[in-house]
Amino acid sequence: MYDLIKIRKLNKKRIVILVILLILLVTLATISGIKLADYHKLQEQAKEYQKQQEEIEREELEKKRQEEEKKQAELEKRIEQTSRPLSEEEKDRILHIYRSTGEKRVFLTFDDGPSKTVTPLILDLLKKEEVKATFFTLGNSARNNPDILKREFDEGHYVANHGYSHRYSEIYSSPEATLNEYNVTEQAIKDALGNQSYNSRLFRFPGGSNGGYYDEAKQNSKALLRENGVVHLDWNSLSEDAAGAHTKEDLMQNVINTMGDKDSVVILMHDSSDKILTYEMLSDLINYLKEKGYAFKNIYDLLD
Repeated sequence: MYDLIKIRKLNKKRIVILVILLILLVTLATISGIKLADYHKLQEQAKEYQKQQEEIEREELEKKRQEEEKKQAELEKRIEQTSRPLSEEEKDRILHIYRSTGEKRVFLTFDDGPSKTVTPLILDLLKKEEVKATFFTLGNSARNNPDILKREFDEGHYVANHGYSHRYSEIYSSPEATLNEYNVTEQAIKDALGNQSYNSRLFRFPGGSNGGYYDEAKQNSKALLRENGVVHLDWNSLSEDAAGAHTKEDLMQNVINTMGDKDSVVILMHDSSDKILTYEMLSDLINYLKEKGYAFKNIYDLLD
């Protein structure tokens, strides 16, 4: 009898142990199942993440490719625009740039550069603001700073002609002298750009195309330039940065006063080495023009 009780107790103990083991096995199996599920879930998440990253990378590469194609297309268009004569319609748009077109537009123009000190700062700011300008370069400055002039072109700015010497007595000694200054400067621009097909077809008379001691000479020079397919461009607003303004606030106010409520504004500024105030004022001017609703244009926008 005692042995039977002992056997029963032993069996009961075994059963308890077996139940405990079974519970442990079930628990372990459940935990393993959960971990396995989590592992598979993590694998799926990792695959999905990798897929998303690959898609992002593809989109970025495609965006970069499209941007490069757009940049190349714009470059090819600029090269085409400056490797042929201006049409009569294009000449008319430039000569009548000041007339109202029903839109508010502004042309930022800079004379007498490029310079090592001021022009790169202006270019940095224009790039940051995504604004294109027109640079009327001096031939001697182009010879001295070809890399900066090429940067102007490469970044979408229009490189135009301001003569070689800026000495009135030489430039206006005869119409032929004016044309020669234009031609010598065009060659300096071609050399700087590494493009012998480049032609700006656009001249800004030092001191403006009208008035002053050399007015008659200027009028005679206009006719000869026109015969050679060259148009000229003045301005209808200016900062007076070459006329003694001493603070950037003065420069800014001069622009505001001279532009008034014009729809189409051509602003005269300078980027020679002593015009640091022009750079310091430029950010405020761009913000002011944006607030007033002006669209920034350059000469390329007037060409087909």
